[in-house]
Amino acid sequence: MFVLSSLKLPSVTGSCSHPCGNGLGAALFGPAVTAVLATIVLLFQAILLAHGGLTTLGANIFSMGIVGPLAAWLIYKGLTKANVSSTIAIFFAAFLGDLLTYVATSFQLAFAFPAPSFGSALTKFLVIFAVTQVPLAIGEGLLTVIIWDRLKAYKPKLLDKLGALAPNEA
Repeated sequence: MFVLSSLKLPSVTGSCSHPCGNGLGAALFGPAVTAVLATIVLLFQAILLAHGGLTTLGANIFSMGIVGPLAAWLIYKGLTKANVSSTIAIFFAAFLGDLLTYVATSFQLAFAFPAPSFGSALTKFLVIFAVTQVPLAIGEGLLTVIIWDRLKAYKPKLLDKLGALAPNEA
């Protein structure tokens, strides 16, 4: 999560786009643990890398530590319960967890900068983030699948112990 979210691209209003890493964490450990991990990552980045900052820590924790992991976990659990392969489920968890993190960020920025109106600001932020975040989310989904498949091949007992595998794969 720390490495992925440190790979930032400048975006809008002093914000940036980056992969989040919350999909894999949510599938492995659940949304609560992933929220704690995201908080630690965001705090380290704010202090050590001047990325994010302390004044925006709460907003960043909400989008990257709560919305993204919760969405990713719900997507992963929902797909695996529907007997979808865990590899496909982890792709969509990482992809959509990342995108929904930025949807939340777009709402936050539209509340902070509602000019000329909240609706137009929200549309502007969603469109601007989509340009960078959709390709990043696809890349994060593919990278997460590679990591997931390596974990399944070399540490299946760990995934089973964490309860992370699909029911038909356990």
